[in-house]
Amino acid sequence: MKKFFEDIKKDVKFKSAGPGKKLTEEASAKAEAAQSSSSAKHNRYAPSEGSQRAGAAALARIEQHPRPKVHTSQDAIRNQVRRELEAAALTDKEKADAAEGSKVPVIDPACLSVSGVYFTCPLTGATLTKSEREVHIKEAILMRFEEDAVEASVMMVHTFNKDREKVKAAVDIISKYIENICKNPTEEKYRKIKLSNKVYQEKVRCVEGSREFLEALDFTSVMLPVEGQEEEEEFLVLLEYCPDALELMKERRDRLQRGEPVRAQLDRQPQAFRASPNAQRFELPPVFYNLTAEELKKEQQQRSEIVEKNAMMRTKAMREKEEQRERRKYNYTLLRIRLPDGSLLQGTFYAWDRLPVLFAFVRESLVDGWQPFDLIAPGGQKLKEAEDVALAECNLVPAALLTFAWDAVVQADIAAAGGKSPALLKPELLETIRTLS
Repeated sequence: MKKFFEDIKKDVKFKSAGPGKKLTEEASAKAEAAQSSSSAKHNRYAPSEGSQRAGAAALARIEQHPRPKVHTSQDAIRNQVRRELEAAALTDKEKADAAEGSKVPVIDPACLSVSGVYFTCPLTGATLTKSEREVHIKEAILMRFEEDAVEASVMMVHTFNKDREKVKAAVDIISKYIENICKNPTEEKYRKIKLSNKVYQEKVRCVEGSREFLEALDFTSVMLPVEGQEEEEEFLVLLEYCPDALELMKERRDRLQRGEPVRAQLDRQPQAFRASPNAQRFELPPVFYNLTAEELKKEQQQRSEIVEKNAMMRTKAMREKEEQRERRKYNYTLLRIRLPDGSLLQGTFYAWDRLPVLFAFVRESLVDGWQPFDLIAPGGQKLKEAEDVALAECNLVPAALLTFAWDAVVQADIAAAGGKSPALLKPELLETIRTLS
């Protein structure tokens, strides 16, 4: 067995250095001979130097034996990602061009309550628009290969693939490969993965990052003979191992199993405003809506019908059904909280964020966030921090003005003890306070 893997290692070195050089020399010789013959017969139309180099390269490719494409460079992976994203961008542009004729009125950016929706990359800390998220995160993951190939490949598996069932299937198969090696470290058959194997093709190969993970475990691509076949096939082979490496392999398997997708986090864009009579006025950019341009146009046309609908006699069930349908139109919501001194705190949320997320945002913005407080929704409804209810279900989409109030009982105790009213917003928010237009 030792001799088997030593022969493979020699073969790997030979194929990475010898044949390529030999083929290049032969191709160059043939190209030079072709050039000499062509010059004698058709000197006037002799090929340019660039054409000669292209011909030599083409001849070298023709003479090489066909073999499966092996991704050995992160640059190649990065270029592939760029091509895919560029293709997706073209599709998005076509959609935008198709919707351009809908003639939805464009709001002056200066009049918007917020310029847009932004996200933060957890890997780099960069602030991104919605359209920049996927490109940036993929590139950030690929850059991680230089620091930790295992971590990067785990991120790649869980982030680049949308089908979670396929990811789970691939992770299970790779885990089985590792378990077999750890249980039978001296058995060479467990240290070889035939890439044409049906299970590998159907369960592993289709998941981006799976091969990169195996290569990060020191599996090496090797062309080996197959019994009953004339042509060699590609295998991933674990050439060397030691008992201490088995524990490390198990730890890396666990990292793969615990992996989670890398997702950009919503930037809530906390902003303080001075007291203003325009607190209930909201002008939102289109990104807040889960609607196409044509649907937005219809939405605006239907606004005039709202008064008539409200005047009609409708049952409670009819009203609730219509409200649910309305809430599904929104991706995000812009909330303002009016504080006791009249100043305002504004933040952006997902429409499906829960009430505890809203309370946490307010608490983190206060100097004395430890003190209990209440949030009152439009209409006088007191929101409860402990309730796991989506903001959309509380009719707080696509925008709403809430009222903040300190807990009356606690404030009475503080006053009785001779204490002062607590400070409100943190200094960093007050440093950038603005006036609503």
